[in-house]
Amino acid sequence: MKFPKEINAYCRICNAYQLHRVRLASKGKARSLAKGNVKHMNKLKGHGGKRAGEKTVKKQGKRQKLVLECSTCKKKSERVVGTRTKKKIEVQ
Repeated sequence: MKFPKEINAYCRICNAYQLHRVRLASKGKARSLAKGNVKHMNKLKGHGGKRAGEKTVKKQGKRQKLVLECSTCKKKSERVVGTRTKKKIEVQ
């Protein structure tokens, strides 16, 4: 899926439509000691029964997220593109 490098979008700070630079939002690093992570790792330990996290399910496509940076005030806002997509967004 191709997306332009610059688009004209609404800026809430400027209260007007401005030119915005577009880039892909990168996922942050997961915290290894977060409660859910620790719980999941403990479930993977041990013997017997079914082990969590070993499912063979075909995943749906992810919802692609973009970061828009206003050219005048330099504030950033996020935008989710449409529905779930199989293809990665390509900013060009």
